[in-house]
Amino acid sequence: MFSLNRAQIVGNVTRDPEMRYTPNGQAVCSFSVATNRRWKGNDGTNQEATEFHNIVAWGKLAEITSQYLKKGNKVYIEGRLQTRSWEGQDGGKRNRTEIVAENFIFLTPKGGSSDSSPVLGGEVEEFPTGDKVEEKPTKKAAPKKEIKEEIPSADSDDINLDEIPF
Repeated sequence: MFSLNRAQIVGNVTRDPEMRYTPNGQAVCSFSVATNRRWKGNDGTNQEATEFHNIVAWGKLAEITSQYLKKGNKVYIEGRLQTRSWEGQDGGKRNRTEIVAENFIFLTPKGGSSDSSPVLGGEVEEFPTGDKVEEKPTKKAAPKKEIKEEIPSADSDDINLDEIPF
């Protein structure tokens, strides 16, 4: 049976990436990304919640993320969810669910601040909330010219039904 483990987030890097190497020389980089959710509550007030995601990148991707990502950058991360378990110093069992990054896209323009929009000339709404959005008028396209083309009829003598492969 088919299964899928895929995570996709767009958010802001909350701390500078931390680069380490395993004993066998494999690069590993960890950082966290914050995502926001906005909605209108039952009483009509605007609500907001922030979720923090732990991200881990391995190999060449780890080296690139540690080199270019900085706290405050907006980034798209794609990967899979993975949960690690270990025993803490106090003897208690610990768990951590993290996104193992497989791909990412910088959304903060080069030389831009973390507050700047990735689209030139305006702001981008992060995620629509389902509230009524005012639509802007659009230009009407020029009417299309009708092109009349003769289509051979099905009962034409040129078509032999036995020659059709299906």
